[in-house]
Amino acid sequence: MIDQYKSLIANWSYPTQVRFGPGRISELANACRGAGIRAPLFVTDPGLAGLPIVTNALGLLEEAGLSTVLFADIQGNPVAANVDKGVALYREGHHDGVVAFGGGSALDTAKAIAFMSGQTRPMWDFEDREDWWTRADPAGIAKVIAVPTTAGTGSEMGRASVITDERDHTKKIIFHPRMLPVEVIADPELTIGLPASITAATGMDALSHSLEAFSSPFWHPMGQGIALEGMRLVKEWLPEATENGTNVTARAYMLAASSMGAVAFQKGLGAMHAMSHPCSSVKGTHHGLTNAVLMPYVLVHNQSLIDEKLASLARYLDIGTTSTHFIDWVLKLRERLNIPHTLQDIGITSDLIGELALMALEDPSSGGNPVSMTRGAYEELFNNAINGKLS
Repeated sequence: MIDQYKSLIANWSYPTQVRFGPGRISELANACRGAGIRAPLFVTDPGLAGLPIVTNALGLLEEAGLSTVLFADIQGNPVAANVDKGVALYREGHHDGVVAFGGGSALDTAKAIAFMSGQTRPMWDFEDREDWWTRADPAGIAKVIAVPTTAGTGSEMGRASVITDERDHTKKIIFHPRMLPVEVIADPELTIGLPASITAATGMDALSHSLEAFSSPFWHPMGQGIALEGMRLVKEWLPEATENGTNVTARAYMLAASSMGAVAFQKGLGAMHAMSHPCSSVKGTHHGLTNAVLMPYVLVHNQSLIDEKLASLARYLDIGTTSTHFIDWVLKLRERLNIPHTLQDIGITSDLIGELALMALEDPSSGGNPVSMTRGAYEELFNNAINGKLS
């Protein structure tokens, strides 16, 4: 291990076991064995499948004598068919666990495959509604070792998967407490190859998770505190990680901020995510980028009810003393990271407003927004974000 990175090496046990730090991917086989996994299904996305980081990881498992099969038939916004194919392969190969390797799409799909591997009911019977998760057979949920390669979604710390229902093009959350990976290997060196644009978009996704959790009216003081520090790490390190992608320290802190955002949003999300989900399911926009575009519009909409929260956040981040100072900082950060200013810039047009507004209102994230939302309010917000109106 390189001495200069020793301060970035740690083992955490919240909310699950985490091996954090540069070079920790070398412990992948050990993590599998520790979880009792001898024949893992290795799930990743097609963009990574042929890259050295995947080849190296598969080699580590092979050298350890673990019988491993690669599955990479995953869309950027995963759909039920991706999960079904993975479950079929899992069962045919008599696998006993899953290695989830990649960004949010791969991790969500992998967790859903592990969850569904031993279930008999349809996946949509386990949507995150009321107590539907109790319908699942806990004994039929396979163990997951998660290895994130982007610093954004934090799916490695989550107990759910976001999967698109092709029947109506809606994103649905499949939830069960045991979907949480049993162990995470968070190696920032795996994120070094990310292009600047993806680093920026995923980093803004991490910010959106902490920011919406922080703004949510629900009571969860642990989530509130984690969100605060997660945003500080984004403020300090996202520009550096984007502009100097080989900076391992910046990559490490952003990977931590990503995980923190996912832990924090147990407190709730809001209109950013409620609006982003239908954009990506209908038009295929990048989730983190869409959140980044929507961020200031939603903040302005919510400003009257979160004025003091944002003001205290501005003081904590040392960027001002008022909620307006915080919103101004978001706008400057987006500009520095080359984030587009409007939804129209990423392919969302006015003719979609009615459809998207209805979908946003029905999205589970909507309930956590500080301002109670209506279809009309969403239509106005979509119109503002398409046309660049912040007032």
